[in-house]
Amino acid sequence: MRAFALLVSLAVGIVVTPLAADAQKAGKMPRLGVLWPGPSTGLGELRASLRELGYVQGQNIAIEYRFTEARPDRIANAAAELVRLRVDVIVTAGTVATRAAKEATTATIPIVMAIVADPVGSGLVTSLSRPGGNITGLSLMATEISAKRLQLLREIVPKASRVAVLWNPASPWHQRVVKQIELLAPALRMRPQFVAARSPADFEPRSAR
Repeated sequence: MRAFALLVSLAVGIVVTPLAADAQKAGKMPRLGVLWPGPSTGLGELRASLRELGYVQGQNIAIEYRFTEARPDRIANAAAELVRLRVDVIVTAGTVATRAAKEATTATIPIVMAIVADPVGSGLVTSLSRPGGNITGLSLMATEISAKRLQLLREIVPKASRVAVLWNPASPWHQRVVKQIELLAPALRMRPQFVAARSPADFEPRSAR
């Protein structure tokens, strides 16, 4: 959440701050929309982190938070609601939230993304160097990093031969990760075993021993 707060402040600095002077002249406060696909349990931490960075809700910025409680069916409506509120910028977390924001507004409101695994492969931006459109932000580059993790595992555990790979078949970028690992594994003399999990319900609860 601390890292996400830093991105929120970055969005304020890049997009909202240039609008602040005009907003103050008009008697309005810059408004930021935050689209978070998870629970609202980290809201206090996010606000505290923003306060440390100089942004206080209701004093120098107005923030509209939308937490969808890990319910993908709620994200589209939450994104559309932020657009109707005419926020100055939308900060998103994750591929699904960023895609929902993009579908809700492609030109009128800038979007700053975070925690997005593969924005190019997911069709969110044209390229990392020149995103195009109204989206910018950070990429996890998860596809490339996943292959690198396999190489690091070989160096750390030279005798490892079978490796379990947890993935979500419903995620497009997970499918690309699987392909990367399948291509690299033979050269490392490793056999990946892919374990699918689409939701928390797919995990069997196990007691600690």
